[in-house]
Amino acid sequence: MKLGVLTGGGDCPGLNAVIRAVVRKALQSNHEIIGIREGWKGLLEKNYIKLDRDSISGILHRGGTILGTSRTNIYKEKDGESIVIKNMKDAGIESLVAIGGEDTLGVAAKLFLAGVHVVGVPKTIDNDLNATDFTFGFDTAVNIATEAIDRLHTTAESHNRVMVVEVMGRHAGWIAVYSGMAGGADIILVPEQQYDIDEVCDLLKKRHSAGKSFSIVVASEGAVAKKSNDGKEGDMILQDQKLDSFGHVRLGGIWYMLAEEIEKRTGFETRATVLGHIQRGGSPTAFDRVLATRFGVFAAELAENGQWGMMAALKGNEIVAVSLAEATGQLKTVDLNLLKVAGTFFG
Repeated sequence: MKLGVLTGGGDCPGLNAVIRAVVRKALQSNHEIIGIREGWKGLLEKNYIKLDRDSISGILHRGGTILGTSRTNIYKEKDGESIVIKNMKDAGIESLVAIGGEDTLGVAAKLFLAGVHVVGVPKTIDNDLNATDFTFGFDTAVNIATEAIDRLHTTAESHNRVMVVEVMGRHAGWIAVYSGMAGGADIILVPEQQYDIDEVCDLLKKRHSAGKSFSIVVASEGAVAKKSNDGKEGDMILQDQKLDSFGHVRLGGIWYMLAEEIEKRTGFETRATVLGHIQRGGSPTAFDRVLATRFGVFAAELAENGQWGMMAALKGNEIVAVSLAEATGQLKTVDLNLLKVAGTFFG
């Protein structure tokens, strides 16, 4: 069997570990592995490389992806689906392992319905893919954010400041909640629960009145304010209005609004930090290396057994098969009970 492998969407720590695992497992059964460059774009443009033991040597600990990636949506390209199917046939690619998040695997789910032999691996630092307890890359992002919060504690305390930390996550607050709880944040703002800026400032004032002269506010980039007194609905703050090929806007900028409003309303000196793409970069944690490896081996087994249209998923401590349709049907957002636990330590 000639097996294709691609990585799509935003880069993520652990991608190379998955590639390595797929290749090593497939080679045990004497399959040929073709790496597809730059995600779905590579299938549209016939951009392939052969993968063998030499090409994957020494990549387990490396961040990024040796195959490159893109946010290409074949369904936004003229005859994209038919071109991909034809190019796979011409290259002799009989099956495909797609490594990605909701967008990349959403394309895979549609291709499966069109008859393509495809399986998936869940990748995203946002941990918002349905039907799996965790995605690889999330643990690394949380560790990076937690370390940053730890470091901000000392400078905030030294200068008696409020520090606002903006983290990634898009429409799900997993990174904010996990890193905020682990880092001892005093307030955590997430998309799943609208916030009231007056309540935020009241909590900070209460904390200062109790003798705490510094505070840490962790905000997910997609957090939304409650309706204002004039009834105007709060909106997510955008970097710009441009849409990618999947219809997504670029979130970011909540740090500026929060820092400005907190300082204006409380009188407390406030600074802000945006972690941005630092959360995506560098070596994956040990947890993510192991999880990515388990996902990759399982995905290769799914392909070998002809279990098309399925995705490797973590349930408890077991790797199981779930359908791509279930995995991409809806976003997995933060459980409000977890937010309640985090709220125990606010203020």
